[in-house]
Amino acid sequence: MALRPPSEVRRVSGLSETEAGLIRAFVQGAVYCWIKNRKGERFAVRDLVGGENTDWTGTSLEPIYKKHRKAGKTEDEAFEAAAKDIGWVVKGVLADDQRVFEVDSSGYTNTYRWCEMG
Repeated sequence: MALRPPSEVRRVSGLSETEAGLIRAFVQGAVYCWIKNRKGERFAVRDLVGGENTDWTGTSLEPIYKKHRKAGKTEDEAFEAAAKDIGWVVKGVLADDQRVFEVDSSGYTNTYRWCEMG
């Protein structure tokens, strides 16, 4: 496991294997971009896919939101549920990575930092 300290990782259900794979690849790219351009800085999921990047239309993240809408949730409920799902996806991607990531769970959301020396 590449999380320090090791912590629970959940699988996000309701997605096809193809959708899940594309989402994981998207997330891994976002993480690698962050650690390349913001070396040593902590990040939260919202830093990767929130703010200006909240509109997931046309991206591989869109199926996460759509699955919640299809389940009958309002737009706000679907957005909140999708945000939680993507949080689990990010954590899973980091846990499976060959690099080591430090987890800080002391705040409202988890933050992560690449530990360059492992």
